[in-house]
Amino acid sequence: MARADFYLIDKPRFREEPLLLVCELARKAFDAGFPTLVLARDTAQAEMIDDLMWSFDPDAYLPHQIAGSDEEDDVTPILILAPDMDSPMRPMVINLRDAPVEGDFERVLEVVPADPAARAPLRERWKQYQARGLELNKHDM
Repeated sequence: MARADFYLIDKPRFREEPLLLVCELARKAFDAGFPTLVLARDTAQAEMIDDLMWSFDPDAYLPHQIAGSDEEDDVTPILILAPDMDSPMRPMVINLRDAPVEGDFERVLEVVPADPAARAPLRERWKQYQARGLELNKHDM
């Protein structure tokens, strides 16, 4: 059964730089052996995530790239996808977009902003995933 995990940003380091949480989640997925797709909100965000994955932890190497940068897309463990690119679905998806993820995946990770005003669409998304029969989990980060 597919799962949706909602990660609520709370700790100061994630409040200051929410994309750090994306890097941490991608690292956990990589360590667990899950090919991961990061759905960026736009091209600028995809580039920020790409840069941050190189620098967020000097001891960590996360093999990643932005989709479409070369023909290695299908073998790179962590693929960052801007909205104008297309890619096959992967077992693990980190979603930063406004729409719920469609398609065939094992787990989707939703990053929930610290700002309460920004959380309303995610409450709606929780209901949409619930209606599709996904197992739902919430984590305070």
